[in-house]
Amino acid sequence: MLIVQKYGGTSVANVDRIMAVAERVVKTAKAGNKVVVVVSAMAGETDKLINLAHQISPNPSEREMDLLLSSGERVTSALTAIAIEGMGQKAMAFTGRQMGIITDTVHTRAKIERITGERAKKVLDEGYIVVVAGFQGITEGRDDVTTLGRGGSDLSAVAIALALDADVCEIYTDVDGVYTTDPNIVPEARKLEKISYEEMLELASLGAKVLQTRSVEFAMKYEVPVVVRSSFNDNPGTLVTKEDEDMEKVVVSGVAYDKNQAKITVMAVPDRPGIAAKLFKDIADADIVVDMIVQNVSGDGKATDISFTVPKTDSRKTLKLTEEIAKELNAKGVTLREDIAKISVVGVGMRTHSGVAAKMFSTLAGHGINIIMISTSEVKVSCVIDAKYTELAVRVLHDAFELEKGK
Repeated sequence: MLIVQKYGGTSVANVDRIMAVAERVVKTAKAGNKVVVVVSAMAGETDKLINLAHQISPNPSEREMDLLLSSGERVTSALTAIAIEGMGQKAMAFTGRQMGIITDTVHTRAKIERITGERAKKVLDEGYIVVVAGFQGITEGRDDVTTLGRGGSDLSAVAIALALDADVCEIYTDVDGVYTTDPNIVPEARKLEKISYEEMLELASLGAKVLQTRSVEFAMKYEVPVVVRSSFNDNPGTLVTKEDEDMEKVVVSGVAYDKNQAKITVMAVPDRPGIAAKLFKDIADADIVVDMIVQNVSGDGKATDISFTVPKTDSRKTLKLTEEIAKELNAKGVTLREDIAKISVVGVGMRTHSGVAAKMFSTLAGHGINIIMISTSEVKVSCVIDAKYTELAVRVLHDAFELEKGK
């Protein structure tokens, strides 16, 4: 088999952990497999480099930041290859450039366009373990170093698995799989044996930090089998794969929460065509991602309140921008709430089972939790609630849908 293994920052946080990763990789290779290892920077290194840059300049250029930040993964890849060689196995460390990872020209959040991987294929056939610096690539022609954004090593690993036609992509992290919810809140949370790409994508975008959202999108698009495992034990992980009939029998697979939410309301906006388009185009042009949107038209039909949510990290920037737009639109004002959280139930079984939303709403109401906003898709129902009720909401919903029991 050809196996791609990705190890995150906590898995390679220090020399001892790098040695433990090397032992696992060598064990996999000695079992008769070809192995490609993708590594992140050691835990804390990326933030350290960002702080150094900001000590020198408040606004360092994105091109130079990419060159700087890519060095963290290069250090880890070289150290990991050295550790593997010290255990008697041939290894070779590659940068994104040497791996042939070609991206677009958008610095700090580049998209992968293609991976050549020719040199990697050659040395794999020669019996080497290939260790790749994740999170990075180069632009076509100019050969500028780019980075793929936070969590980009997950995306590197899935894309490399596709390019090399690997049998599986194993993502090693500090948890041993995907759980029905956060075990820190619900100790009875159950590890899932498998989950569909679509469910995983929803969970990742809703705040579950097991996999980077873009890596799940990529895996789903190209049907790359992904296994989430822990680098600290040998427990079987969770397979992220295509939806099957068994998955549809399970109505709800998990409960997710996200406290990184803020709600902005534009009050008494004139109710005429083009108003919402103007508001959200300007916000999109500022590279701000809007999640949930609710519009309430007044009784006389002349004005409307528009509420929407954005990541809390963008709330102040969005508030300032929205206030400027509100003046242009002759709205009465803009309010901001940051003491909110989004709670979601996810499951592909919702497509064929009714009553999930009703059960969620009645469960929250039964525990005195008010719903501020609602959003739905084919496989999820999300509610915005007061942040102080987050943990209670997660516990009661997990219990209501009996997620600790499984099938």
